[in-house]
Amino acid sequence: MRETAALGLGNNVDYEIKWDARVIESLVNNYAIKSRDLESVGPIRSERDLVISTLGYMQRGTGTERYVEDLKAIIDLSDRFEVVTTIGGTAPRAAIAMSRIGVPASVHLVTMNDQVRKLMPRDGSWYCSSATDSAYPHLIVQYEKGACVKAADIDITAPTSTRLIYVNDPDNETMRLEPRFFENARHARVFLVSGFNAMHDGALLRARLSELVRFLDALPDHVTVFYEDACFHDAALQRVVVDALASRIDVFSLNEDEVTGYVGERVDPRDAGSMQAALGKLHGLIPVPTLVVHTRYWALASGGDSGRFGAALRRGIAMAATRFRLGDRFTREDFERTHGLPDNGEGRRFAQEIARGGEDGVCCLPCKTIEEKNVTTVGLGDAFVGGFLSAMSGAGN
Repeated sequence: MRETAALGLGNNVDYEIKWDARVIESLVNNYAIKSRDLESVGPIRSERDLVISTLGYMQRGTGTERYVEDLKAIIDLSDRFEVVTTIGGTAPRAAIAMSRIGVPASVHLVTMNDQVRKLMPRDGSWYCSSATDSAYPHLIVQYEKGACVKAADIDITAPTSTRLIYVNDPDNETMRLEPRFFENARHARVFLVSGFNAMHDGALLRARLSELVRFLDALPDHVTVFYEDACFHDAALQRVVVDALASRIDVFSLNEDEVTGYVGERVDPRDAGSMQAALGKLHGLIPVPTLVVHTRYWALASGGDSGRFGAALRRGIAMAATRFRLGDRFTREDFERTHGLPDNGEGRRFAQEIARGGEDGVCCLPCKTIEEKNVTTVGLGDAFVGGFLSAMSGAGN
């Protein structure tokens, strides 16, 4: 069968470490790291810098993706932990989530190796722009709310569960495009754009965007173009992508950390007034028909015809919650059971306040209450995208 969802553009191998505070505390002592070192998170050139970065973001309670100047630092730190190897990137993670509920997708890849071949879903198709095998693993640090690190004069308790991503990846920095993927995408109903955040060369990025625009312009009018934002290694290049693609994007999706990056001030996802003000700024900064914001408490669509995305939001929320509960190993039945879980209280209050505020063109739904303790924090945004696009594709409904 032809896939009705085309998902691009980047992929990678992830090293997901199993959190062990004792390892971090030992490194704090070995590297003579002090609390004052955590006040600013600068360039990451060494294993010591990686530890400082991890603790700095842990202390602030925020997730991020950061560039690491030396791949060896990533390898050295990951070697100290128990590691699970997975496939990363919004496109393949969304495809995996969709596959679990019987929705095949076509996927664009930039990295190929035996791990990718092993982990990609079998029910869809994939096209890789690289002619040779390569591996540049991304380090995924995830920890639960309440995780503690106590060493030297450092005493940190994580205010929330989150994940940190550390990257040195020439394949994604280059982001070569494979024309066969775009030819196949002419038969899709939805087209995902993601992955430019790892590029560093402005001239090369502009060349890739020009190439992509030509491909997008060749797609039939019925194809919905969905853009998933990310934390850019070079924040200045984020604007380059928005300016180049905004006129071709139908739905622009981002999380609360990325919202903060655009509006220039911290946005509390539990404060409806704060988010309403941020949405107003976002619509001015990102001129697309529909904005989608997904958080741990709720997800919303904002735009003139946002109500039509209610089913997609509901599916995205359920998919992210199912991955949070069970990781990648879930069934269609697990996904359906997640739909029946009670709503998150904070999310429900937020959605009610948005509605009472009379915000025009906003459809907001609360996330689910999750009781499981051994949860997965990485890839939740990717899973949300997979659920959202499975509804938009018209498959598996």
